[in-house]
Amino acid sequence: MRRVWGYLTAALAFILYGIVLELCYFQIVPSYSTTHPGIRTLQAIIFVNLFGYAAVAYLAGLLAAKLRQADTRLEHAQGALENLQALHENIIQSTSNGLITTGLDGRITLVNAAAEKLLDRTEAELLRQSIGPLFQDPLPVVGSERTYGEMRFIAPNEFRKTFRVMVSELNVPGRGAVGHVYTLDDLTQIRRLEREVRMQDRLAAVGRLSAAIAHEVRNPLTSIAGSASLLAEMPDLSEEHRRLLQIVTRESERLNNIITDFLAYSRNKQYRFANVDLIPLLEDTLILLEHRMAAQNTGIKIERRYSAQKTSVLADGDRMKQVFWNFCENAVRAMKKGGTLTVSIDEMEHEWQLSFADTGPGMSPLMVEKIFEPFQSQFEGGTGLGLAIVYQIVQAHEGKVFVRSKPEQGCTFVLRLRKAAEAVAITPALSAEHAVGKPIAEGAHA
Repeated sequence: MRRVWGYLTAALAFILYGIVLELCYFQIVPSYSTTHPGIRTLQAIIFVNLFGYAAVAYLAGLLAAKLRQADTRLEHAQGALENLQALHENIIQSTSNGLITTGLDGRITLVNAAAEKLLDRTEAELLRQSIGPLFQDPLPVVGSERTYGEMRFIAPNEFRKTFRVMVSELNVPGRGAVGHVYTLDDLTQIRRLEREVRMQDRLAAVGRLSAAIAHEVRNPLTSIAGSASLLAEMPDLSEEHRRLLQIVTRESERLNNIITDFLAYSRNKQYRFANVDLIPLLEDTLILLEHRMAAQNTGIKIERRYSAQKTSVLADGDRMKQVFWNFCENAVRAMKKGGTLTVSIDEMEHEWQLSFADTGPGMSPLMVEKIFEPFQSQFEGGTGLGLAIVYQIVQAHEGKVFVRSKPEQGCTFVLRLRKAAEAVAITPALSAEHAVGKPIAEGAHA
């Protein structure tokens, strides 16, 4: 309390004490004292106690003032500490880089919001876990030449990401190193763009080379095929010779098909963009495929999972059918012993996502990485140009295409196209060489 309350309390105590002394002195209340002081002595006792009460009141008031000042300073210090702690927390939580701290045993003690987003996990899920098993590559080590590096990470949704991870010691004054600090930068998009550029360069080079070779090979090949057909019609040929000529004719036709694919890949494609519904185009392809598989008795079933009744996009319908057919053809070839082809359509915020999932043997990560490059066919007799052409078509539509696959777990080709309302107007009959496409090959990270 304030000092005045100390003096009031002392005065009240002194009055009560004086009353007790007076009552005892005049024997109004019984006293058990063996002596009976005189009036002078009583006055001296009262005066001494008055001085004592006043001194205690003064000292108590002084002490209370000191305590109030100390409390005020403590409140200010505590407020400053809380502000500093809040600022520290805000800095950690607001930084765009992922931040993870661990103890010396490698167990996670703190995860900021950016790290939660990068790892697709909450802080509660990560706390007290060992940080090493989160990544597929060994983490950098403090004190070594390798204090940073690129780490591969598989998110809970099976998407692969690439992080640059840097490590440093977490030092506390007076205690030394108490743990480690790991900072994470997401390099997934950068590495994807680098792969995109490399693939574009390879595709352009292969396109030019294939066009030149195809024109040079087709003319003599036509002469060989024509001559073999004339020879096969001669009546005096033996069966063996006729069989050899049939082989020549058949292989000539196969070479001609390969050259046709080369030309289709290297030639500038013309597109006629219009507002189309993908479902009828997809149904045309699936119905044709079903009839063919029924005739061949492949044992493959087709399941449809459409989450919408209409999917409007700005696209070239014929080219989209070519994309659908390539996906379905690859799925059928992969399922030699039968299986199920699941075709799904899902609506995203600004895009339609079409998925073609088979139950075949799947692909290795290396094959997934190069699946859209030319000459990467894993099927006997394939040219490896089908998916490269698909890549070109999707790029011209400013879409995205990628594949998800693991060995013995099937394969899923995913196509994403912007909704018609979201699509930017594309000039009709746009050449593929002049189409500006967004990054679309996500194979390695998906």
